[in-house]
Amino acid sequence: MKAMIFAAGLGTRLKPITDTIPKALVQIGELTALQFAILKLQHHGFNELVINVHHHSQQIFDYLQVNNNFGASIHISDESEKLLDTGGGLKHAQQFLTGSEPFLVYNCDIICDTNLKAMYDFHTAKNAFCTLAVRNRITSRYFLFDEAGILHGWRNTKNGEEKITGNYSGELQALAFSGIHVMSPRVFGLFPDEQKFSIVDFYLSVAEKEKIVAFEHSKDRWMDIGKPETLKEAQKLNLYNFF
Repeated sequence: MKAMIFAAGLGTRLKPITDTIPKALVQIGELTALQFAILKLQHHGFNELVINVHHHSQQIFDYLQVNNNFGASIHISDESEKLLDTGGGLKHAQQFLTGSEPFLVYNCDIICDTNLKAMYDFHTAKNAFCTLAVRNRITSRYFLFDEAGILHGWRNTKNGEEKITGNYSGELQALAFSGIHVMSPRVFGLFPDEQKFSIVDFYLSVAEKEKIVAFEHSKDRWMDIGKPETLKEAQKLNLYNFF
């Protein structure tokens, strides 16, 4: 199974740490964020990985080489010259992710004990176009799903912006995105012509015609280590218990 790790971000919330290293190589106890993502994906059966790089990209090249890719088959999608956002980053990595099987996307600043293989199987069973890992937690931006768990919109509670798409019955449930997706390779045929774009905007543009579903995992342990306070909490944990 294939998976992509988003590791190209600037890590601005973690400054000054990320002034000298990429966010992916921030240390969390015994592991770096990137090492955790690689080992977790391997543990759940994802054996062909793609990693995108931009900020201090050479450090990631060197890190993987010194560690022999942690025994994984790894391709690098190099965005050193230009950071392409989430959608553009996926589009840039198309050559490594095309095929007949779905692939998983994992943000390297996420620590969770979610069963990624179970999410992948859920996606397959639902015959979904894309599946989004979501939680019932407080944030400023939410995906909106109908009673069947189908995506119908997005909401920003800070500025009141809301985007609704398609027809639905009942009330929409607001759930926070967890930074993990499973996608059909058909996404590449529907991506916009732009080189740089947001995957959230893409989802909202196709949700009326394509089945994008929620994989709710509110009972799992989950942390975004991209902020100093949560990174400090994560550094107290035994990450091997999260595989």
